[in-house]
Amino acid sequence: MKFTGNIVVLFFFLLAVSPAETAAQQIMDTAKGLFDTDEPLNITLSGQINELLRDRADIPKLHPVMITYKGRDSNPISVPEEARTRGHFRKLAENCNFPPLLLQFRKSDSLEASIFRRQKKLKLVMPCQGDNYIVREWLVYKIYNLLTPASFRARLVKLNFNDPKSKKEAAPFYGFLIEEERQVAARNNLIIIRKPRRPEQTRENTFLVMAAFEYLIGNTDWSVQYLQNINLLAADSNSVPITVPYDFDHAGLVDASYAKPAEELEIPSIRYRRYRGYCIKDMKQFDSVVVVFNQYKKDIYKIYSDCPLLDEKYKKSTLKYLDDFYYTINNPKELQKEFSYPCDPNGTGNVIIRGLK
Repeated sequence: MKFTGNIVVLFFFLLAVSPAETAAQQIMDTAKGLFDTDEPLNITLSGQINELLRDRADIPKLHPVMITYKGRDSNPISVPEEARTRGHFRKLAENCNFPPLLLQFRKSDSLEASIFRRQKKLKLVMPCQGDNYIVREWLVYKIYNLLTPASFRARLVKLNFNDPKSKKEAAPFYGFLIEEERQVAARNNLIIIRKPRRPEQTRENTFLVMAAFEYLIGNTDWSVQYLQNINLLAADSNSVPITVPYDFDHAGLVDASYAKPAEELEIPSIRYRRYRGYCIKDMKQFDSVVVVFNQYKKDIYKIYSDCPLLDEKYKKSTLKYLDDFYYTINNPKELQKEFSYPCDPNGTGNVIIRGLK
């Protein structure tokens, strides 16, 4: 067979360049975004896992582990990292079966070729008392993602443990990974503000939507003053910051069996909604807030009605819980009653929560 000069050049060009291009393309494909899909990611954590989980000290150690998942070609991809326990309520053994983890990635070729290539640290939320609550909390993050891009993205994972010293293999269970705050800030061209503010010192429209969202999900475990489950982001250090919420396992919408409201709030259960914004007497300031939630109503309901991981009983109760919220915000008398509660000097609307213990 006779090759022309151009064909020979093309043949050797393909031999020399295609593997590199393919590898680069594979990196790009695997790095399209850890949080750009709702498909659960199957991962395995390997190492002295039991030792890691038992380390619930105030200052826990970093433990070497390996995280493995299947790449686009179904071949396993393994990335070395370090992990430690974290958190407050959920880290305590008397409260939760598994503590939350912090994963810290070390620079390596395997990291650069993985879906974690843009990550430095990731929070891994573990099941406290059953992974059904994990799925429910993950869906709460999806609600706030609808309302604003200035929100934490979360990726559901199906988690396996591989501990060579363990005599009993644990069954797989659900957890979820939470986007780093620095990435939330970068996506929105903002910086992180570490100094606490009063709610009135944050951007009003963003705060009101956030406070109404916390009311929607029935969450009272937050405060701006103590940065309790709240991050502050701003265009620069001199700008008015926005509030970004996280950590929703004590929300009524999650309805975790272990969750209790703070005694200071004097409410019977986490399913009881309590608006915890600051005093605003002019209800017209909530007009734009109501518009936002009505705009995304169908999408919010769809998150729950279309999720195959939820049982029908929970779906039914959740849709009813959402119905109650929408009845309130679209009924002027009910809206005024609920959202002006912080103006009542004899109520608990101005109680500041340092954090549930």
